[in-house]
Amino acid sequence: MSKIAKLALILIGILSVAGVQAADHRILMLDTGANGIMVFEPAFLKIAKGDRVTFAAKDPGNNVASRLVPDGAAPWKGTVSTDLTVSFDQEGVYIYDCDLHKPLGMVGVIQVGRPVNMKKARDAADGITAGMAMSSERLQQYLEQVEN
Repeated sequence: MSKIAKLALILIGILSVAGVQAADHRILMLDTGANGIMVFEPAFLKIAKGDRVTFAAKDPGNNVASRLVPDGAAPWKGTVSTDLTVSFDQEGVYIYDCDLHKPLGMVGVIQVGRPVNMKKARDAADGITAGMAMSSERLQQYLEQVEN
């Protein structure tokens, strides 16, 4: 192989690695949204491993906290009325809610890559929705959007 061909292969390899970057996503914490009151928009999000999500406090008085994370992933909890950015470095299904508005069905789901913990997510959903007075069907609807 000529030196030029080797150099070209090396350059292609460097450019292909340099082009792979983590993406940034945004989820709004809303008092009223397209799907009713006390919602995250979007409430279901599929992202790639390494991506970041900013939970934006669009309306004051909301926060976000993880309720289920895959093995090896760090849980998170934001403060009320404050944006929170989370990096997702483990594949699987993440379930989160607003501490203050969980009884009103303010929950969401993020799928990172393959849903390696889907059984745990389905098992956890019953306990998470047990105390909801409204919109308890939302979590199940979001889990139905998870793809293999």
